[in-house]
Amino acid sequence: MLCERCHKNTATTHIRTVINGVVTEKNLCGYCAALSGYSKFTNNSFASMLASMFGDELATGNIREARCECCGTAFSDIAETGKMGCSECYSTFKNRLSPYIRRVHGTTEHTGKRPTGTSGGLVAVSEQSIKDKLRGELLEAVKAEEFEKAAELRDKIRKIEEGDAK
Repeated sequence: MLCERCHKNTATTHIRTVINGVVTEKNLCGYCAALSGYSKFTNNSFASMLASMFGDELATGNIREARCECCGTAFSDIAETGKMGCSECYSTFKNRLSPYIRRVHGTTEHTGKRPTGTSGGLVAVSEQSIKDKLRGELLEAVKAEEFEKAAELRDKIRKIEEGDAK
């Protein structure tokens, strides 16, 4: 694949950004990547990438030594390593982390991932609730000695269960 900028060299740097759900991709050679400012991440370390993002706070000396009450990690530790000490660090340093998380992910709200073509497991829950409702109706039909209705309900339940088995 050729570089999208110079159209001469082989693309060795592949940049994918997601901002507000819009995905853009760039495929650049090493030279064009350096010209575009992507040469900072040469050692391919995620921690070093995050540390370089926090570098503006480290350089300006804006870091107060507030520490996480749970694990004792200071914000300067997170800025240097790119790693949180514990899950409480997100709450403790929320105001300071939000701009960086937004810069990396495009948002600060976790939406999770779902396989393409599914509704994230909601189908299974709704099928189960339908089966439970039909079973309740089946019991009522048997008590009321409405056997034809009970047979129809039984068949509906079997169809749903056969669909689960496939």
